[in-house]
Amino acid sequence: MNSDTMRMTAVTIPSFGTADVLRRDEMTVPEPGPGEVSIDVAYAGANFAEVLYRRGVVDVRLPFVPGIEVAGRIRAVGEGVDSVAVGQPVAALTIVNSGGYAEVAVTAAALVAPLDGLNLGLDLAAALPSNSTTAFLVLDRVARIAPGERVLVHAAAGGVGSQLGQVARLLGAGRVVGTVGSTAKIETAMGFGYDEVIPRDRLSDVGEFDIVVDMVGGATRRASLDRLAPMGRLVVMGNASGGDDVGIPANELWFTNKTVSGFNLAAFAAAYPHEVGRALRRAVVAAAKGDLRVRVETLPLDRVADAHRRIESGTTTGKLVLQVAS
Repeated sequence: MNSDTMRMTAVTIPSFGTADVLRRDEMTVPEPGPGEVSIDVAYAGANFAEVLYRRGVVDVRLPFVPGIEVAGRIRAVGEGVDSVAVGQPVAALTIVNSGGYAEVAVTAAALVAPLDGLNLGLDLAAALPSNSTTAFLVLDRVARIAPGERVLVHAAAGGVGSQLGQVARLLGAGRVVGTVGSTAKIETAMGFGYDEVIPRDRLSDVGEFDIVVDMVGGATRRASLDRLAPMGRLVVMGNASGGDDVGIPANELWFTNKTVSGFNLAAFAAAYPHEVGRALRRAVVAAAKGDLRVRVETLPLDRVADAHRRIESGTTTGKLVLQVAS
């Protein structure tokens, strides 16, 4: 970072397209407004959400700095912020306005979790804000899990899938089953709290569930609804398969006593930042205590395009984190 001119390095999306469009750029260091903080970013998580931004699925103004979660130290605080102090290590969601693929990022103070006193490296801390927070919100707030309930999670070896299995356990699930797209991922997924992990094409063999979490979409969405027990809840939170949308007849829900809900972390964080912040802090504490395991692979920021390609290919297990600063 050039402190004389207050410029910083960031990775931008100058035009929509493949991972090759991503480029390093130099821009003005952002300043926090009222209720906000700026963070000197050490690590930024790499997520499928940022792939969607890059593809143009989400309408954003270009050039755009992606990056929905970071870990680093508080650089400056805006008016009215007294929950954190300059120099404090933190994990944070930058999901509302993005900007995490940069040396400095700005976000609402409500979406920040202090790390002092916790035995967490900043690389691990950067892997928690999106997926781990989502897992707590989806199961507790949206699905309203009850002790002993049966939970099915798709993409169980992925970033959020790896957290959903463990959080289901923490919240008292009786049986937790995961699905994966290939048998090569079964062993990895089994390390994330699942009683059983199966290939997704065997979905009809595993019985009924009280909660199904689907981030895959397409044919899996219809099959997920069929796996719900009476009073079961399907939570829709992605369409990683790129499949066509699936219509769910309302009369079918009425006749079968089933519920379908949607969850989008960015929209929820914009509407309920304090609730999301509480879930983030819950996730950070759980990880520090060893109750949440995150499999982290760190790549330098220069390899951001490689990270995107791997996420798009569906070959990743656990979490990719980009090192922004040494």
